[in-house]
Amino acid sequence: MLNNQKGITLVALVVTIVILIILATISISVAFNGGLINRAESARNHQANADAQYNEIVEYTDSKVNGILGNALAGN
Repeated sequence: MLNNQKGITLVALVVTIVILIILATISISVAFNGGLINRAESARNHQANADAQYNEIVEYTDSKVNGILGNALAGN
């Protein structure tokens, strides 16, 4: 007599859970001990500095252009 049972076995479920636990452990280890979090914070700080420098350049250029245009318009 054939037994047509469908679904997963308890062994397959346990193996899947163990593999997921191992992957989670490795991911957490890489994120915290591998410096992933520290590198992300460092990148955020570098980006903030770059944004500040960019804004300074834009403001300086804008003031120079406005000065040139103001002088040109005042002369007409």
